[in-house]
Amino acid sequence: MERIDVHTHCVPPSYREYCLQSDFAGRGHPDGMPAIPEWSADSHIELMNKLKIKKSVLSMSSPATHLTPGNDEEGRSVTRRANIDMSKICADHPAHFLFFASLPLPDVEGSLAEIDYALDHLGAVGFQILTNSHGIYPGDQRLSRVFDKLSERKTIAFFHPTTCLLRHGDNSLEKVIPIPGVAAPIMEFMFDSTRALMSLLTSGTVERCPGITFVAGHCGATFPPIMERIAEFSFMIPGVGDGISAEKIRQLLQTRFYFDLAGLPFPDQIHGLLRLIDSSRLVYGSDYPYTPAALAESLAKRVDDGLQSLFGSETATRILVDNAQDLLGASRK
Repeated sequence: MERIDVHTHCVPPSYREYCLQSDFAGRGHPDGMPAIPEWSADSHIELMNKLKIKKSVLSMSSPATHLTPGNDEEGRSVTRRANIDMSKICADHPAHFLFFASLPLPDVEGSLAEIDYALDHLGAVGFQILTNSHGIYPGDQRLSRVFDKLSERKTIAFFHPTTCLLRHGDNSLEKVIPIPGVAAPIMEFMFDSTRALMSLLTSGTVERCPGITFVAGHCGATFPPIMERIAEFSFMIPGVGDGISAEKIRQLLQTRFYFDLAGLPFPDQIHGLLRLIDSSRLVYGSDYPYTPAALAESLAKRVDDGLQSLFGSETATRILVDNAQDLLGASRK
C-alpha cells in the first residue's frame, strides 16, 4: 500500500561525525542505543521504493541538536548546520523528502530565531521538538514564547521522545536510567512521551496556541490508558487551577493532534488510542533508520494488516496517505 512517512529521520554525516568526535552520548550511543546509525538519501529512497512511500518527512532523532546543557552557542551552531543539511537533502530530492526543522531548545532566543530562518529560508514544513529539553517539558512557562511563536507562524510541532532528565534545584541534570542496561527507547521513551503530552495539555499550551498542529509519536505512547487519571487529578498539578476535564482532553486530541503509528501499535496499543480519537488523526511512521530497514519493512506489513483488519481498505488508505496530506497541507495555509 502507498503511504506518507511522517516519523522518519536522517543523520547528516556532519552531525554524526560531530557527535562521535566530541564523544557526546557515550561514544555514539545515544539513549543507550548500540550506535548512531549511518544514513544516506540513496538508502532511504531504496526503502521508500520497497514500502511504496510517496514522501518522507525527515527530522533529527534524539538527542537532537542542543547537545550540551548550558552550551547555547554549540546548540545554535549544530541546529543551524543540521537544518541546512536537511534543507539541501530535500532540495536535491524534492520528489521524496520534506523536513521538520530542529530547534536549539531550551535556548529560547536561539529557537525564536531558528523558527523564522527555517520557515523563511530553508523550506521547513514544521519543527521537531524533544519530549523534554534538558529536563524542561514543553508546557513549562520558560518555553512559552517559543510555542507562541510557533502558533503565530501556524506550523507543525512534532514531538519526539528522548531520555528523561531530572533538573534539580541547583540547575544540575541527572539522566534517569531506572533499569541499568536497558536502552531508553525500549520503555522510557514511551513514558517521556506521556509526560510531554500531560505537560502540553494541563499547562494550557495547546489551547493558548491555536496555530500549532501537534504530532505525537508512537500511537500516543502510554497516555491513553491513564488519560482519565491525569484529568481527574489535574487540579493537583501546580499552576493548573481547577484542572482539565477528560472531555476537554478528548476534544483537544481529536482536533489539534495527529498520532503516528511508528513502532508497534498492533495488535494491542492502537485500541487504547482509538478510545480517545478516531482514524482521521492517525498517520504512518517508519522511524527509519533508528528502526533498521528490515525491521521497518516487517513493521510496515504489520501496520498494513492491522489497518486492513480493523478498518478496511478505504480507511486504511486515508490513514496511510490522506491524513498526512491534510496535516502537511495545514502547515502551508
